[in-house]
Amino acid sequence: MAEFPISADRRVTTIVSISGGKDSTALRLLAIERGVEHVAVFADTGHEHPDTYEYVDYLEEATGPIVRVRADFTEQIQRKREFVQEKWPEHGVTAEKIERALAVLHPTGNPFLDLCIWKGRFPSTKTRFCSQELKHAPIFEQVVDPALEAGEVVSWQGVRAGESLARRDLLPVEEVGGGLWNYRPILDWSADDVFAQHRRHGVKWNPLYEQGMGRVGCMPCIHARKDELAQIATRFPEVIEGLREWERIVSEASKRDSATFFPVPNNRDGFGDEARHYSTHGIDQRVEWAMTGKGGRQNDWVREAEIDAGKGMCSSIYGLCEQEVA
Repeated sequence: MAEFPISADRRVTTIVSISGGKDSTALRLLAIERGVEHVAVFADTGHEHPDTYEYVDYLEEATGPIVRVRADFTEQIQRKREFVQEKWPEHGVTAEKIERALAVLHPTGNPFLDLCIWKGRFPSTKTRFCSQELKHAPIFEQVVDPALEAGEVVSWQGVRAGESLARRDLLPVEEVGGGLWNYRPILDWSADDVFAQHRRHGVKWNPLYEQGMGRVGCMPCIHARKDELAQIATRFPEVIEGLREWERIVSEASKRDSATFFPVPNNRDGFGDEARHYSTHGIDQRVEWAMTGKGGRQNDWVREAEIDAGKGMCSSIYGLCEQEVA
């Protein structure tokens, strides 16, 4: 651990976070390459594509044990039930609305959905509580904090400076405090470097990268690109069907009586906030927009036909379709 000024007599636990994506896989392969003993952890959000769950199982077989953790919002949902029963009547909420809310205010066992039921809304790019609640918190509570009680922890993070402006200012090594260190060894890697790492170790990448996906965490992620959403709707219609039902459930749990997976941009259609109901501005309408051309007003039938025709074929924004793992 030459990069870290940690006393030799201190116990050090190295933790590598696994998402099923290209960067975290390359990160673990780097740890193995360097001979670093570590604990690999996968935070199951409950909102992953089946291919990602299968890939994590494959990765465990190919590279070694992976600890799986999940958030639990049972207590939070119970407290919300009590709040709805006691406080909503004082706020003028109708008995009918309260009854509908109580009908869905039960843990489902799916961390992502339970989080949204508790919050009464979906996360967004401006209010991104999903990563903290579904990944950071359970990893810390179940893995990092126990390790800190025994010594110091070096958390390997698979982030790259080229991914966003915010990440360009990150440091390769950062002391968080309390015995915790963040280490970002692939910070200056490119996407090509990441996939080259897979090939070098003979480890397959997540197959979703060959199905038009730019990211393979949540399906879809709140940051999903327009083209990515179009690919998801065409290749995986069951995902859209599931989100349609989630919008109904979370809307019932919301005092606003509506919650959409993707927020509706202000002044997009001239409707006021009270008219932006999930039944008219929900996931189906966002998918319709994803199928439009530039400007978002007219359907691009050629493009839609191309996506539909290619849904059984390889499509990669990273140029992987003609590449193979060594």
